[in-house]
Amino acid sequence: MKVVIITGGSRGDVAPYTGLGARLKAAGHDVAIAAQESFAGLVREVGCEFRLVPGDTRAMLGSEDGQRWQGRGTGTLRAMKTNIQMGMRLLEETGKGVVSAAEGADVLLLHRTALWHGYLAAGAMGIPAVGLELFPSVPTADFALPSFDVRFLGRWGNRHLPSLAMGVTSHVRTPLDAPIRSFQQQLGLPQTGLSEVRRRTVEDENWTILHGYSPQVVPRPADWRPGVEVVGYWWPPAREDWRPPRELTDFLEAGPPPVFIGFGSITRRDTAELTETISAAMRRAGTRAVVQAGWSELSAMGDDVLAIGDTPHEWLFPRMAAVVHHAGAGTAGAGVRAGVPAVPVPIMGDAPFWSRRLAGLGVSPGYVPMNELSAERLGDLVRQAVTDPAYRQRAAELAGRVGAEDGPARVIETLDRLPPRFGRR
Repeated sequence: MKVVIITGGSRGDVAPYTGLGARLKAAGHDVAIAAQESFAGLVREVGCEFRLVPGDTRAMLGSEDGQRWQGRGTGTLRAMKTNIQMGMRLLEETGKGVVSAAEGADVLLLHRTALWHGYLAAGAMGIPAVGLELFPSVPTADFALPSFDVRFLGRWGNRHLPSLAMGVTSHVRTPLDAPIRSFQQQLGLPQTGLSEVRRRTVEDENWTILHGYSPQVVPRPADWRPGVEVVGYWWPPAREDWRPPRELTDFLEAGPPPVFIGFGSITRRDTAELTETISAAMRRAGTRAVVQAGWSELSAMGDDVLAIGDTPHEWLFPRMAAVVHHAGAGTAGAGVRAGVPAVPVPIMGDAPFWSRRLAGLGVSPGYVPMNELSAERLGDLVRQAVTDPAYRQRAAELAGRVGAEDGPARVIETLDRLPPRFGRR
């Protein structure tokens, strides 16, 4: 079976699908992964065919609009204009690559950035498709969705606010409708706009959505419809030829376990100020630290701090006393897998959701949003995470349960049950 995974965005939006792709290949499938050009090497390293999706997320996040987006978050009225502008750009870029990426596929597996275009293209091209989400995507009374982060309306608001919002926008055209309507016209489909497509992906009982995180971390809500499941993490494959640099191993051996600090694909321009805040926080906490450069190109200051580049989380995190990160889905999951306490510093998107969840699970003493970050707040949380053994104990117990799961196997089972290509609908 020719399986095409279509994704976009940052490294955290691509890496889980390389692990899934490798498992699908081991199960006998022919796998292609469509992503932005900067991730071609990541895809080819696991033996999958690379297909191009237009766009450059790093450049977008580094732009003036991208900086405003990260500075304001994604869940406030103040950020609405920037959200619309960035949303239009993502939709337009994704739409340019979905049809060509899907050529020759027997099945499409779709990440959020390609979900709506992929859903439409699959129907028009007669290809079975499955949505693959990295955070909760279907409304439930249990919690507010990360994309509708409004917590004061209670269970009724949690369940109905997304549907109400989609219902309102279906009667009011927004700039986000334009690229979807253009894509529908390209495929010869009725031009309904974005809100109607979103509604259909949520309600269509023939449309399967699999969530790639552990039910131990976020259990499947009982009010989700059949076909919407939580299956477990899709871990990036281990890099068998990777060896830690001598400087890193010497640093680890020279003292007690350090704290990891890294913000992944988040792009910040205030690097010097952020570096000083981190250094002061570690001095306040009395801990050593390993600082990962990431897309913000963080550096390190002090004898007890080491700056590192790209280092596999599955190797590094278990050797840490705690992990300080931006709480993206993949990094949050990697911390859970490693069984170490976490101190999230959420910035945007789904990060506040995972930050609250880690605290609720008892593996984190709390979190501090990036736009409220101070050496005092970060240092105090890190000290608490490192010195209170209850956090590590709970983290280790959770890691044991999560480690027993096999998320890719659930995807393979779903593919085995799909109908063959069925012609245009």
